[in-house]
Amino acid sequence: MIAENTQTQMRKGILEYCVLSIISRGEIYASDIIAELRSAKLLVVEGTLYPLLTRLKNNGLLSYNWVESTSGPPRKYYTLTEDGRGILSQLDQTWQELAYAVGISQKGANS
Repeated sequence: MIAENTQTQMRKGILEYCVLSIISRGEIYASDIIAELRSAKLLVVEGTLYPLLTRLKNNGLLSYNWVESTSGPPRKYYTLTEDGRGILSQLDQTWQELAYAVGISQKGANS
């Protein structure tokens, strides 16, 4: 139970970073973001992703545009803003620092 709680918190902690990373590759539809997160074993449901996307947009990190669809209603495609790219760059640095710290702590534990 403790490990499951920690694993859940770890996934939640990196979800925003992963979403920004996915969107940084180019314009993308929300269901494609969900598919990528699921394939990376970050199980996400629409009820988790859409509020996150709205928060990121409201914070000026994302923009979107509507694209007509041949198979239904228009789709909202997301892209990073310049501010979003700046935040992603900062998160990239933080991730590198955390990965380094975890690697060092694991080496110390195995010595």
